[in-house]
Amino acid sequence: MSGLSGISVIFDLDGTLVDSEPNYYEAGRLTLAEYGVPGFSWADHERYVGISTQETVAHWKSLYGLRASVAELLAAKNRRYLELARTATRAYPEMRKFVELLAGEGVPMAVASGSSPEAIDAILAGTGLDGYLRTVVSADEVAHGKPAPDVFLEAARRLGADPADCVVLEDAAPGAAAAHAAGMRCIAIPYVAAQADAPEFAHADLLLRAGQEEFTARAAHEWLTRNTG
Repeated sequence: MSGLSGISVIFDLDGTLVDSEPNYYEAGRLTLAEYGVPGFSWADHERYVGISTQETVAHWKSLYGLRASVAELLAAKNRRYLELARTATRAYPEMRKFVELLAGEGVPMAVASGSSPEAIDAILAGTGLDGYLRTVVSADEVAHGKPAPDVFLEAARRLGADPADCVVLEDAAPGAAAAHAAGMRCIAIPYVAAQADAPEFAHADLLLRAGQEEFTARAAHEWLTRNTG
């Protein structure tokens, strides 16, 4: 019997399970260029890591004085992103191993993401993770995106799990804040290394300051075994 009985694990998707940020960046760069804003850089993009696409394009509209509606910008960015997501998303190898390890022990798992349901489905199908991760919550389905706890609480509800028995894996500060607000433990794997000192990560139960370079399935499993139950 697993030493993890009674525990549920909830994964953020982008930057945690899969390295999708390059696709988000490229979709954003192309969309802004189409609407007359050239030169969107990776450093510009990093400010939006962990924030929903809806909130990102709303900020762009204001920042760049775009005439297009938020709905139009959202549709344009999502269309470009989905084209990339279906064909060019890489799952982090150690995260895939971790998911397989937990699945083998019967640990309930879910994905809770700021992405649209279509984007989540495209990525999970494209990486083959859909075979393990069937409980999925998009921020589109709840009242508030991260840093509000809504997506994580809804994931726990769908798993039939008490939030106190859930462990969240997150790469972004808003997600770490959301996990804390939900009353869940958090393993933080900062996507942007410079953000490791963000106050939101101070609440994390395990902070891997070097991000994915430091994450291993075995070490994460050992930590869960020691710190849960």
